[in-house]
Amino acid sequence: MGRAADPAPRLTQRALNRATLDRQLLLRRHPLPARQAVRHLAGLQAQAPLAPHLGLWTRLSGFTPDDLSTLLTERKVVRAPIMRATVHAVDAADFVAFRPLFSSLMAAGLRANYGRNLTGVDPEELTAAASGLLAERPLTRLQLANALSARWPDADRMSLAYAVTYLVPVVQVPPRGLWGKSAQATWTTAASWLSDPGEPPAASAVEELVLRYLAAFGPATVADAQIWSGLTRLREITDRLDLRTYRGPDGAELLDLPEITLPGEDTPAPPRFLPEYDNLLLSHADRRRVNPDNRQVPLWPGNGATQGTLLVDGLWTAIWQITAEALTITPFRRLTTAEESAITEEAASLLAFARPEALPVTIRFVSG
Repeated sequence: MGRAADPAPRLTQRALNRATLDRQLLLRRHPLPARQAVRHLAGLQAQAPLAPHLGLWTRLSGFTPDDLSTLLTERKVVRAPIMRATVHAVDAADFVAFRPLFSSLMAAGLRANYGRNLTGVDPEELTAAASGLLAERPLTRLQLANALSARWPDADRMSLAYAVTYLVPVVQVPPRGLWGKSAQATWTTAASWLSDPGEPPAASAVEELVLRYLAAFGPATVADAQIWSGLTRLREITDRLDLRTYRGPDGAELLDLPEITLPGEDTPAPPRFLPEYDNLLLSHADRRRVNPDNRQVPLWPGNGATQGTLLVDGLWTAIWQITAEALTITPFRRLTTAEESAITEEAASLLAFARPEALPVTIRFVSG
């Protein structure tokens, strides 16, 4: 169908920032059910198991950890490798619809990371053997490695196990990812875990994926969509969609859904605590809309929900960490008195969510 022929308005960096925050549910907390929010956001980065809980808390009003934990145990949301071949918390129906799009990406990742350790291992045989094992019962990678090494004794055991998560559509099963729980990543096949994932999208899967990306991260370039997904040749997809066109601050073509109205660039953006590796900071080729200094986004070790990044006036301005003694906020610049006051109020809400039964914790600011 192509894009509308209207002259493309040019967006300032601030207007682009506010538009993205609006799509990411970060200009105000929204009264959405957790599953609807997961679908709207096209999944949440979940390499840190508890990060999606915090990612939803900072976006939704009335969210509790049980909201997401229940979705995971009821198999309505799954933790699984998908976009960029990394673990996300995604709606089960979305996973079933979109995971086949990433088969080539997964295969390339397997070759790049483990190919040299698997000489002589037939991928189809490995897929069949591992699928049978995982359908019987969920296994950790070590358990899977031990089981597979009996058939391929000359191959590197852990490379066999890691290869499976590239070759087979798999999910991590609870209690991994449940709030207040700690467990090794334990895997099973998506086919055995998801008996009734729900209705698939009406459009072709790749078209629906691009539309979902723009709904959550737009306006955006084709390169942005490719960075977020890990897929290539998406220009072929956007050229046949009915999309609106803007121009970015540097003149780059930005695509968007035609029915969405952008918020004003002077819309207030309250402080927002994000978990580590939040997709907001990872999902554009040009990240200056929220990360003007192009800082590297850290992925700290651990289960998550104890440290992350902080938005002030819509921009990544600080990092934060919760310990037994304090919630420490380390800004990259000097904060105003009004900013510190607003951050402190939001920090108190964070502590009430993350540590409701703990003794009062000091909120402190330290120099970056």
